Amino acid sequence: MAVLGAVAFMAQLDFFVVNVALDGIGQSFPGTSVASVSWILSAYAIVFAAVLVPAGRIADHWGRKKMLLSGVALFTLTSAVAAAAPSLGVLVGARALQAVGAAMIVPTSLGLLYPSFPKRQHTLVVGLWAGVGAIAASAGPPVGGLLVTLDWRWIFLINVPVGIATLVAGALLPEVRQPRGAAVPDAASALALLLAVSLLVLATVQGPGWGWTDLRTVALFAAAALAAAATVERTLRAKAPVIEKQLFAGRQFTAATAALFLFSAGFAIVLLSTALFMQEVWHFSPLRAGVSIAPAPLTSIAFAMNAGPIQHRFGRTAPAVTGTLAMALAAGYWIAAVHTTPDYWGGMFPGLILVGLAGGLTQAPLFAAAGTLAPERATTGSAVLNMSRQIGSAVGVALLVALTPQATTTGFDHAWSVQAGAGIAAAGALLALRPCHTP
Repeated sequence: MAVLGAVAFMAQLDFFVVNVALDGIGQSFPGTSVASVSWILSAYAIVFAAVLVPAGRIADHWGRKKMLLSGVALFTLTSAVAAAAPSLGVLVGARALQAVGAAMIVPTSLGLLYPSFPKRQHTLVVGLWAGVGAIAASAGPPVGGLLVTLDWRWIFLINVPVGIATLVAGALLPEVRQPRGAAVPDAASALALLLAVSLLVLATVQGPGWGWTDLRTVALFAAAALAAAATVERTLRAKAPVIEKQLFAGRQFTAATAALFLFSAGFAIVLLSTALFMQEVWHFSPLRAGVSIAPAPLTSIAFAMNAGPIQHRFGRTAPAVTGTLAMALAAGYWIAAVHTTPDYWGGMFPGLILVGLAGGLTQAPLFAAAGTLAPERATTGSAVLNMSRQIGSAVGVALLVALTPQATTTGFDHAWSVQAGAGIAAAGALLALRPCHTP
């Protein structure tokens, strides 16, 4: 549990920890534009989302332990390269390769939980694993704010000792793979999915800068749609597609996939908007803004540690719906209470508690939906859920950027309105698709 939780935390933290460090990184490379520096985030988001499912499917065939440890080794090495990067180009390239390592780690870490624990403990351990992810997401800005006061390179350098320690401890993990002779994943469906996700995320990331009606943006969305159609065609026809249609035979997994996309779009707005608002409108320092966000991950920890008992008492649907609605309520509170004049305790703080409640309650039961699949599909199912989350996060960031071209309370109010809508829509998806016997 410690090994799998640590590597999942490390891989997911790096998606969010860089947000508050972009200014410092830009100052280290004079002459670079804001658009160029933003590729430190975009490269990671695009590659991570695109590689998750192929990596998960290959892990089931090749060996989950082997894939996990290879991913940790790649992530650790590229973290060291990023920390020592002499130029922005090297840093962006290292971040792209770091994302490949992260995509190898996240679904396989969940896929290894199931055979490592008896079935009666699956709800508990998956709840803890998902809680770690929620904490990583919420802790990104505070951790980044603390590390950037030393030097932004520490954001990447700190991964190296953690990675080395988990490589050593990872030898204790069991190896799990499909039986020998199982069909190799279909290469055409893997390539089609890779193109569909990467083009979709690229179009979403670039849309606010290029303009949503720009020919380049429209062309990327059109190409993503064609690739997605090809992925669906291979899913229906190929002998061993990278995404098997049986994954969506159950309503719980389908509901969790849809809800994770919607929830993650809103949660990405939460994480970035709060840090940006406190820095750009209230003029907090990166450290002060990061520490000010800390109540959210602390609240998430409290609920994540009790995810198993909560699900045992209330089922999977009720806690997840409560969490998604808490995120919507946080947005409504900020729209009403947060203004240009700084008022952290009366304005931002109550919403952060609600956000922590959302992160701690929602993600654990949604990721636990992978446990409803056949054991040989657990890693691929986890990868699909993570891909849904990453695409949702990219959409949320793009919407925030589009709605806040200038740092004004009106722009952030519009973004928080989208956050509220995403939370309500996620709750609706969970309720509409819940199995009849599930509370």
